[in-house]
Amino acid sequence: MSTIHLHQTTTLAPEQYIAGLTDFGPGRSKVFGNSAEEYLKVHQLGRTQADVTEGSGGVWEQLHYDWSDPQQVVLTTTDSNVWGGASGYSYSFTHRPDGMTDIDVYVVREGKNLKGRLLGFVLGTIGKGVLEKAFANSVKAIEARNSVERERLAA
Repeated sequence: MSTIHLHQTTTLAPEQYIAGLTDFGPGRSKVFGNSAEEYLKVHQLGRTQADVTEGSGGVWEQLHYDWSDPQQVVLTTTDSNVWGGASGYSYSFTHRPDGMTDIDVYVVREGKNLKGRLLGFVLGTIGKGVLEKAFANSVKAIEARNSVERERLAA
């Protein structure tokens, strides 16, 4: 089992990042590269919870999203072709005195078969940089989307 900690500081308020994280509409793959359009299926969507299948490159997982706590979002893997056990994500948000927000993500990967165990090992060692880049790109994409929205509202 691999547990990977990722961190980003952003101009976004927690609710802005959460809105991007829980937007399962068209264009999701532009924000979250590991969520290819052909894998995306929303099974259930509520006000603070969702069940969604996502994936890319032959790896998919069904995730239960829970964003009922405004300071934390928990994604629990409920089914997958490679992940099992305690797999999932936990996002936490901390307001800073300078107006910025710290986002900490813990990614847990527990392989349920040989492919999953190998992928988990790679992610826990040399693959962490790939996850860090993907997370940083998602923050930048949501920041850009919110910047465009602010400009549109100001016009």
